[in-house]
Amino acid sequence: MFVVIYTPVEVLQQVAVGLTDAQVAERLVISVRTVNRHLTSIYNKLGVNSRAAATRFAVEHHLV
Repeated sequence: MFVVIYTPVEVLQQVAVGLTDAQVAERLVISVRTVNRHLTSIYNKLGVNSRAAATRFAVEHHLV
C-alpha cells in the first residue's frame, strides 16, 4: 500500500476549474479540512485573498 501526497498546486488546479472544496476533497481523496488548509497556504503564498484571484493566477501561469 502507498500514500499519494497532493500538493497545494494540485488543489489549486482543481479549484481553478470550478470544483468546490468538497468536490476537490472527493477527487483527491483528502478531507475538506485539508483542502481548506492548502487553500489558505496558497492564498498566503500568492498574496491573494479570494478563490477568484487564485484562479486568475493559475490561468495566467498556465497551471490549468
